[in-house]
Amino acid sequence: MSEFLAPRYANMTPYVPGEQPKDREYIKLNANEATVPPCPGVFEALADRTRLGQLNRYADPRCLPLRQAVADRYEMSPDEVFVGNGSDEVLAMIFMAFMQPGDRLAFPDVTYGLYHDYASTFGLAYEEIPLCGDWTIDVDAFAACDAHVVFPNPNAPTGLRISHDDVARIAAAHPERLVIIDEAYVDFGSKTCAKMVREHRNLIVVQTMSKSRNLAGAHIGYAFAQSDLVADLRDIKFSFNPFNVSAPTMAIGIAALEDEEFFRAYTRAVCEERDTTEEALRGLGFTVTKSHTNFVFATHPSITASQLQERLREAGILTRRFAGVRTGNWLRVSVGTHDEMSAFLRETERILRETERILRELD
Repeated sequence: MSEFLAPRYANMTPYVPGEQPKDREYIKLNANEATVPPCPGVFEALADRTRLGQLNRYADPRCLPLRQAVADRYEMSPDEVFVGNGSDEVLAMIFMAFMQPGDRLAFPDVTYGLYHDYASTFGLAYEEIPLCGDWTIDVDAFAACDAHVVFPNPNAPTGLRISHDDVARIAAAHPERLVIIDEAYVDFGSKTCAKMVREHRNLIVVQTMSKSRNLAGAHIGYAFAQSDLVADLRDIKFSFNPFNVSAPTMAIGIAALEDEEFFRAYTRAVCEERDTTEEALRGLGFTVTKSHTNFVFATHPSITASQLQERLREAGILTRRFAGVRTGNWLRVSVGTHDEMSAFLRETERILRETERILRELD
């Protein structure tokens, strides 16, 4: 770091995204992206000169058209919706608005790595609450903890979820602290907690269009909260980055929300492919969590996750592994198209056969 970096960032640990290599063509199953393009309406919106012909003008800083579209989709009021440049920015705005250096934050010990990075960046004292032995979130521990809380539901990289009743119990246990539920993967077989913000003043629910709306490259996120909390977030945004969502971004976000048929067909296809992949992996001897997301999380007794990841990479298939005592021997595999997952399973089976043959020869 340079001598000009502010001392408050001395302990900052930047997030490391999934690799994006350009040396060859890969089957990319490492970043939880959608592997098919967004709905046709997105491309129509991008080609609509009437909607996008005034790029010489600033977009609506209140983002009202997009907020209204999100509100309509979830039967909420636009005053209960905050939008931003991806859910990561929305989370950052929440941290900026409602937490100050020295405040305490709790999140699972195995979860989305950016929470740890945000805690370091914003000078928060943080507590990592261990997952239970079955990889589930320890609801009792989070209910007992009086720090601010953030975690995904379903969680990542485990793919497991907790119930609405569990979320309500955590929120009700300490009404003076915030409970932030990150629903990045909620559309792959779960139900949103969005309307629960009306019952729990301290609850904020965050979502993204990167996964189930096929818009990772557009980066659109939003949050649901009571209207005065949303007003606070909007004030922070206007003090930091008033025009954080461009007109083209809003246009394609609205278009994606309007095509409910495409959305339902895509998420249904992902869930079916995920379940098929999990079953196939178990048949090959893997231990696999029951995912409620667009990825699977698996480990095998005959090969380490790092070895399998490297062998798959040599075959042109990218996956993701997370360092750590509990996660280091597990592989996270995003769910791609049927052809992509078939290729992944074929290569995995081939690698396992070769590994087991070598082990037999060594015996």
